[in-house]
Amino acid sequence: MPRNKKICLVLSRSHAPYMSGSNSTIISIGAAYFAGTPKRKMSSSSTLLLLLPYKPLAIPPSRSFLLPNPSSALRKPPPLLDLHRRPLLPRPATPPPRAMSAQGALSEALALFQTAPPTWKSAVFSNLLIFVAGSPILLAGLSASGIGAAFLLGTLIWRAFGPSGFLLVATYFVIGTAATKVKMTQKEAQGVAEKRKGRRGPGSVIGSSAAGCVCAFLSIFGVGGEAFSHLWLLGFIASFCTKLSDTVSSEIGKAYGKTTYLVTNFKVVPRGTEGAVSLEGTIAGILASVLLASASFLLGQIKAPEAVICIVASQIANLGESIIGAVFQEKEGFRWLNNDAVNIINISMGSILAVLMQQVLVPNL
Repeated sequence: MPRNKKICLVLSRSHAPYMSGSNSTIISIGAAYFAGTPKRKMSSSSTLLLLLPYKPLAIPPSRSFLLPNPSSALRKPPPLLDLHRRPLLPRPATPPPRAMSAQGALSEALALFQTAPPTWKSAVFSNLLIFVAGSPILLAGLSASGIGAAFLLGTLIWRAFGPSGFLLVATYFVIGTAATKVKMTQKEAQGVAEKRKGRRGPGSVIGSSAAGCVCAFLSIFGVGGEAFSHLWLLGFIASFCTKLSDTVSSEIGKAYGKTTYLVTNFKVVPRGTEGAVSLEGTIAGILASVLLASASFLLGQIKAPEAVICIVASQIANLGESIIGAVFQEKEGFRWLNNDAVNIINISMGSILAVLMQQVLVPNL
């Protein structure tokens, strides 16, 4: 090698990333002048690669954290914060699933309760709800089988005449039950009290509502069309006015009547005699029919002249019921004519009379 020639070596070493699994070191040699090639200048970028054996240093596992992570350079940089981005508003808190289901059930129940015109589904649901809420009152006035019959009655009435019709029947039941409970101990001592301490069974429920049920069916099936729909409602109201007047006059007469006499011959008879009436009971019965007819008028079911018709028809029917009781009831050949049968005849007369009187006396209503 000439004396004036110098070789400058630049060494660099690297390993693992280039040859995976190799114990080798790559040495890069750069030279300004190379021996054996005088006066020939090498490119500054020329390199000579020598593959020399290399043994990696043994590093304890406990100090492995000192080594750089080769994959760290491949990781994406964190996103830059966009200062012009609109901040996200907090989402409104959503109620838990149970609260949502309870709220939905309540809304559905309210919508079902207010369904107009009523359906069988809304009628059953509304009656079930009311019967559960009013169970203490129902147990005071009805037997278990009587409650079942009353539920069917209430469902039918709600389907035919809606909440106002049901409210009318409920008013009848509350007033009639209260009148039956008046001086119950005295009535029991005299032997004139209703059976089961006034808790009425299914026969009494049917006997008290048969005419009203017929009017309800006629209304549901649209018998006679729109022209007769109001007549069925009038007959329904008159039937319950008649029955309430009969119940109150009988129970108040048993409790407070000073003198009771047969309506056929005015003969004085003991309290509780079939066909017997008293002044106190008669006045109470008239007031009861006035109350129920006025309630129907205030509910917008009938007009004022029709309310008067219901009152008059109920009193005529009650007079006819007293005559039937005095002449035929419990007599030979009429053993079948018990209280329930007489009640059906009584309320049917009141309903039919009201419809006929409305057509004859006030046809332009």
